[in-house]
Amino acid sequence: MFGKLSENNAALKTPAAKPAAAKPAIASKAEAPTAAAARSGEISETYYETKATIFNALFETIDVSALAGMEPDRAREEIRTIVDEIIAIRNVRLSVSEQNQLIVEICDDILGYGPLEPLLARDDIADIMVNGAKHVFIEVDGKMEKTNIRFRDNQQLMNICQRIVSQVGRRVDEASPICDARLLDGSRVNVIAPPLAIDGPTLTIRKFKRDKLTLEHLVGFNSISPAGAKVLSIIGACRCNVLISGGTGSGKTTLLHCLTAFIHPDERIITCEDSAELQLQQPHVVRLETRPPNLEGKGKVTMTDLVKNCLRMRPERIIVGEVRGPEAFDLLQAMNTGHDGSMGTLHANSPREALSRMESMITMGGFNLPMKTIREMITGSVDVIVQAMRMRDGSRRITKITEVIGMEGEVVVTQDLISYEIEGEDANGKIIGSHKSTGIARPNFWDRARYFNLEKDLAEALDAAGS
Repeated sequence: MFGKLSENNAALKTPAAKPAAAKPAIASKAEAPTAAAARSGEISETYYETKATIFNALFETIDVSALAGMEPDRAREEIRTIVDEIIAIRNVRLSVSEQNQLIVEICDDILGYGPLEPLLARDDIADIMVNGAKHVFIEVDGKMEKTNIRFRDNQQLMNICQRIVSQVGRRVDEASPICDARLLDGSRVNVIAPPLAIDGPTLTIRKFKRDKLTLEHLVGFNSISPAGAKVLSIIGACRCNVLISGGTGSGKTTLLHCLTAFIHPDERIITCEDSAELQLQQPHVVRLETRPPNLEGKGKVTMTDLVKNCLRMRPERIIVGEVRGPEAFDLLQAMNTGHDGSMGTLHANSPREALSRMESMITMGGFNLPMKTIREMITGSVDVIVQAMRMRDGSRRITKITEVIGMEGEVVVTQDLISYEIEGEDANGKIIGSHKSTGIARPNFWDRARYFNLEKDLAEALDAAGS
């Protein structure tokens, strides 16, 4: 049988050693936990001991390198056949459902991400948070839930983390205990390992939905009104420079995805991210990703390096996944030198605070410029700030669409076009509110909308928002 080591068939009959006897070359795959708790609740220690015994016998029998070159379905069938043999020869007493469950878990351990597989398969989960081997939390519908999933020990969890980050050419260990990475579907991954994480490795995954959200979906979720969504679509189409501001988990990246959907297919777009998450649908997209230093501390490529290099790549729009440092200066210069329609996200609790953060990030870069000059650069570059917020009931709302008008003295002048007003809450604690126009009939980007023949649509959307 392909994938089976004939010289090791004795492992089917002899009792397996304890898990510590796994070969170093395949330790990351041999040491794997169970995912059954997510599907069937608490499981006894006897089940874990039985699984460990079968798992070790399996690893003495199969050729891991041969399995790696097989199609996933065929590899799973090979594993199933061998596990069935081991169970029969060792006379392990399991029900049919338990045996099928054990086989699925072992396949996940060898071919996938072990106990994380059932969570990654669910499309209703927004975040997966692993706090050491025994505590796994998920976020569903904006609420935190603890799962029954567990890892056998912290070493098992660390092996899974190393497997994830190695797929994108990164590493996590004691020498480099913090790592940002991504799954193959673009889901964002952060790992922080001991000694920095005291209670064991901590893994956080921000999952991406298989079906990308659109502005229509956000309207359905009451994140924005239909009229507000129309205004946002015009902002995306008429090449306004946009900053999306919000706290952690407020939906900034999702909103950025939605706005980029209105970019014309003929435009050349370059994205810069720490971990490549954005998956734009336009045909002409160049995706760039930062790089951490190597073992010698060399080879680091920062966001500032990427944004600077963008200017040599003939971009029409530059999209920065998250502005968090001195790259803010280069992004503003790009916005102000012919790259209209550029976008980025940053952490801030209000549009006014977003402007202050931009000032701070430019100052952090060591640019010795007067504050008035920095503010003039910001007002000359940024057209619109869209504020997103995660409400106390777990829902996400677009709370403000704000224009940056200009300067009065040394003060930046802004005006809100649409704002979200909380009106109360229902019997279930869900917040009730509405998006309302502030009465601005001709926003500052009116001429830009007219250039793209969108002024009529803009006028109708603002009228509808005010009614």
